[in-house]
Amino acid sequence: MIDHVNQYMGHHMVDHTGQIADIRAFNRFYTKVIGLLEEGMHESPFTLAEARIVYELGKRGAATVASELARDLSMDPGQLSRLVRRLDSYGLLSMTPVRGDKRANNMALTPRGEAVYQGFDGASNAAVRALIAPLDELRRRDLVDSMARIRNLLAAPEPSEPLILRPHRIGELGWLIHRQGLLYHLEQGWNGEFEALIARLYSDYEAAPANPPKSLWVAEQGGEIAGSVYIIPAAEEAAGTAQLRMLYVEPAFRGCGIGKRLVEEAVRFSRASGYKRIILWTQDSLVSARRIYQGAGFTLEREELHHSFGADLNGQYWSLEL
Repeated sequence: MIDHVNQYMGHHMVDHTGQIADIRAFNRFYTKVIGLLEEGMHESPFTLAEARIVYELGKRGAATVASELARDLSMDPGQLSRLVRRLDSYGLLSMTPVRGDKRANNMALTPRGEAVYQGFDGASNAAVRALIAPLDELRRRDLVDSMARIRNLLAAPEPSEPLILRPHRIGELGWLIHRQGLLYHLEQGWNGEFEALIARLYSDYEAAPANPPKSLWVAEQGGEIAGSVYIIPAAEEAAGTAQLRMLYVEPAFRGCGIGKRLVEEAVRFSRASGYKRIILWTQDSLVSARRIYQGAGFTLEREELHHSFGADLNGQYWSLEL
């Protein structure tokens, strides 16, 4: 009991001081970057608050209810009302009553307001272009990818962003090895033996002939890799048996059904390719993965205790008859 309490306290009293300091330092740096990007608006005859309203309406390209705009801009309705009246007096806005609500108005940009918006948009584009000008193409991609990762980690993916299952691209096998080696180390405590194993597995996949059929799927959402899985002929099994390997989902995308989609696609492919059976090997500590396999119809065939990756594990062998 005492050991259990100590483990619990140790888990919940992790010192995040260094991480907090790093995040605050990044926030200070990024605030300066945002300030540079907004200089174009400061140089206009409009205040930054006025420019934000014009820019938001121009970006939407449709009539917007004032209350919705106030909420999306995190602006006090009274402040928004005063700014809107001022912009209206400049001839930038068109106001029309909301049908059935005399107290509410739809707002849209007039042609003059649209011209101002285009000026803001062009100035913003020019500022970003100047910001990334010193970077080569590879570093620009790294920058955009890193921004997408921050967005996906701190906020759920937008519902409008579809999940895409696609083949892997050059450089992504190395990425999958890196991410899974790191994630299983952080989440399960596995050592470098696991990373070495999956490096061999992905190498074996790439070297395998096209027949019997094989396929690897990368789940992508919002331009980010959200997970992956692959099917390959089972080397030591009878003909007609496929093996499902390396199912994983990025932490930022878990709970969205991506693992389920990947396994469903792997089963569909195996059935369409003429396989009669799918097998897989996993560990009983990977609870979420086991639930996905069970949901797809896999059944547990046998278990085997072993010491691998620096940990005492219970390996499980699952199969699905097609």
